[in-house]
Amino acid sequence: MRLANKVAIVTGASQGIGLACAKRLVQEGARVMLADVREAEGHAAVEQLGAAARFFCADVSQKADVDALVAATLEGFGQLDILVNNAGVTHAAEFLDLAEEDFDRVLRINLKSMFLCSQAAAREMVKRGSGCIINMSSVNAELAIPNQVPYVVSKGGVNQLTRVAAISLAPHGVRVNAIGPGTILTELAKKAVLGSPEARHTILSRTPLGRCGEPEEVAAIAAFLASDDASYLTGQTLYADGGRMALNYTVPVRE
Repeated sequence: MRLANKVAIVTGASQGIGLACAKRLVQEGARVMLADVREAEGHAAVEQLGAAARFFCADVSQKADVDALVAATLEGFGQLDILVNNAGVTHAAEFLDLAEEDFDRVLRINLKSMFLCSQAAAREMVKRGSGCIINMSSVNAELAIPNQVPYVVSKGGVNQLTRVAAISLAPHGVRVNAIGPGTILTELAKKAVLGSPEARHTILSRTPLGRCGEPEEVAAIAAFLASDDASYLTGQTLYADGGRMALNYTVPVRE
């Protein structure tokens, strides 16, 4: 097991990609602290994962909660080696209609939380001279959706945060990378993105592999980045997008 004797925090871990990452890290031998604002779902996730997992209810956009999360992890597991910054939200609104409070809320949860968690975790990792931070970005860090202004802005910021943190922490033995998923079959995507034949056709027409991704496929990348197999990889964003970002046209869809 590649992550034996390692301890991880995964934020936004009660469902979707976050839960898949927590499961995979446990399978690889890590002990994992799941963090989320959804308390009932978080405790249910821990029941699935067993003794190697614990849950801490935290709003990671708030510094006090982040500090408490890191402290609880150190108290419960004695160390911190891996951070997966996965917590995130979306908000749909046209550019001219977007409210300031919604812009601020998305940036606070999607970007500020990653800074706060990374800084708090890195302070502990630097003491040990090693560690790995993985930020969940998106293809929409590079591409744009006109009615998802704060989301795409936040993910562009995540990529830059990844680079600057990687450079800053490299002398201390701490690696920082990101994953940029395309359309992944989470419950949210199934309802919001693939809720109609037209939406499904639009997604698949720009996905060369001809299918959406699974949360477990993103989790596999997180496990790789957290392991010594990625020991010379830092400051990078790996796009798990089925070829979407390389495509400058649409492809036929198998109905």
